[in-house]
Parts: sequence; structure tokens; C-alpha cells
Amino acid sequence: MQISLEISYYSLTDDYKTPVKEFLEVLGKNPKISLKTGTMSTFLAGEYDDVMEILTGSMREFMKKYPSVFCIKISNACSSCTNTN
Repeated sequence: MQISLEISYYSLTDDYKTPVKEFLEVLGKNPKISLKTGTMSTFLAGEYDDVMEILTGSMREFMKKYPSVFCIKISNACSSCTNTN
């Protein structure tokens, strides 16, 4: 099942830009998902299991490393949203 996901990551650190950049780099390394970054959020799309696997693994590591807030919206109903290229 194809899904699209919108995520915003807020690192609650003085140097908040570094963790956000690191997070985006980790997400961008997975060739199984498509990624489109924006000013306020990032869009991921792909097969449900692929998207959720990289998302949960990445979030876990960043939450261990930094105080973090993630805001996420997930959809399987927006076929035009799954193409983020």
C-alpha cells in the first residue's frame, strides 16, 4: 500500500538546525522512499512498510540523542500526494 507522510521535526536544543539537517540526511539515504523537503515540513512517500521502518528507526535515534517534537500526518487516500518528485 502506498502512503504519503508529512513530518515536521523540532529539536528542542539551542542549535536546533544541526539535528534537523542530520534527520533529513538520514531520511534521504533510503532509496525506497521519495523525499521532498520544504520550509516547514518534509514529505515522504512510498510503500507503507518502507516509510514506517525508516521513520520509526530514525525518530527513535533522534529522540535518544535530542529532546524532540515530531508532528506527523499520514495518508493512503491522496494518490497525487504519493508522488513527491
